[in-house]
Amino acid sequence: MIDEGKKIAFDRKKGNCLACHQIEGGDLPGNIGPPLVAMQTRFPDKTKLRSQIWDSTRNNPNSMMPPFGRHEILTEAEIDKVVEFVYSL
Repeated sequence: MIDEGKKIAFDRKKGNCLACHQIEGGDLPGNIGPPLVAMQTRFPDKTKLRSQIWDSTRNNPNSMMPPFGRHEILTEAEIDKVVEFVYSL
C-alpha cells in the first residue's frame, strides 16, 4: 500500500504532493509546504494526518493545500494509500 500511495503522491495529475512539499526521492520538489519528514512524530495520530490530507482548511482556513477529499480530487481509497505513504516518511 505504501508503494501505491507514493505513486499517487508523486503523480502530477493526482496527488501532486511534490508541487508543494519536499519528499525524499522526489524530483523537482516545491517549497510552499513543509518538507514531509518525521511524519509519525508530527502526527502521532494517523487519523489527524488523514484529516489534514482530506481537507487541510478545517485546521487552517488559509491553507493553500487542496482539500483532496472534500473536492473529490482523490478517492477515499487513494487518500488512504497516500496517508500510508506519507506516514512512512
